[in-house]
Formats: sequence, C-alpha cells, structure tokens
Amino acid sequence: MFALRRPLVSSRFFSSVVRSMEKHGVVPDVVDVAPEQVIEVSYPSGAKVEHGNVLTPTLVKDVPTVKWEADKSAFYTVCMTDPDAPSRKEPKFREWHHWLVGNVPGSDVGKGEVLSQYVGSGPPQGTGLHRYVFLVYKQNGKLTFDEKRLTNTSGDGRGGFSIRKFASKYNLGQPIAGNLYQAEFDDYVPILYKQLGG
Repeated sequence: MFALRRPLVSSRFFSSVVRSMEKHGVVPDVVDVAPEQVIEVSYPSGAKVEHGNVLTPTLVKDVPTVKWEADKSAFYTVCMTDPDAPSRKEPKFREWHHWLVGNVPGSDVGKGEVLSQYVGSGPPQGTGLHRYVFLVYKQNGKLTFDEKRLTNTSGDGRGGFSIRKFASKYNLGQPIAGNLYQAEFDDYVPILYKQLGG
C-alpha cells in the first residue's frame, strides 16, 4: 500500500492566491492568469509574504527562502517583480524586476542559474505602496538563457521588464505558483539606492 505524500501547501490556500492576485490587480497588470499554488516566501528577518500583506523594505532587504510544491526532476524559473515603478499611479518603468533565477532544479533556488541577483524593495519616497510579485514557472527542460546577467550593485537593465514577455520568449506558459506583498518607502531605501549606484 502506498502512503499518500502530504502536499507542501494545503489546498485551502490555493484559491486565496488567485483571489489576492485578482484583488491587488496582479491580473492583468503582470500576468493573464493567476496561479493556484502558493509560494511560501520567508525572509531572514522573520517576515513572511502573505497574499498582499504590507512589509517594510528593511524587512525584505535580504534574499528570501522560497518553497513550492515542485517536481524534483523538473526545472523552474523564479521571478520577483514590481509593476508599480516608479508608482502605481504612473508605472512608466513597469516592471522593475528584483530577482530572476532560471534552471532551478526542483525548488532548490540556490542551485539555479541567477540571471538577476536579488535586490530588495526600494519604492521612492511619496509613491505609496508598491506590489512585489513572486512567480514560479515550470520549464520544458533545461534552458539556455541569453539574458544579460545583472548584479545587485546596479539598477541598470531592470526597468521596463515584462515577466509575461519573458515567459513567452522561453515558452514557459502561465505561472504555476505565486504570492505577493506590498511595501512603501522607509529608511532602508536610501541605503539600497547607494548600493545600486543611485
């Protein structure tokens, strides 16, 4: 008799991901269809991403741990993107992507191919809450990415990004998992801008 494997994330959360992404306008601003599976995102500060909760830039400055129910034999792409740059009212730099990792084996992001190193939230002062969206795509095997590799010491090449276009370019389909939080300016943002050469 086979033992049933308990899913990483309870199915009762699945519809809440769809609801939160629709409520916060991630559909249609970032993706066409909200994923049903949740990504668990935890920061070293102790902060957790929970369906649009408000976190401060200080809490999310370090690389988070992310988990989702993954096929260990498959490869995935993980993205964190901000559609509200420089503000939700005037998103002329939509999207500013904060993190992009491809060829992730299973859910082991540390073993993936870093296309853009992690940069925490840096919403400009007076621009209100920004949405920070995490998405996971299942790849059709290992991919060769021709993207320019971006470090976390410059903001160049991050604005004007579209995860929708990126997914289309690499035939990733719709995201299979997601989550989001919101953040606005705090005292950490000027420190981040110095790091990025701003």
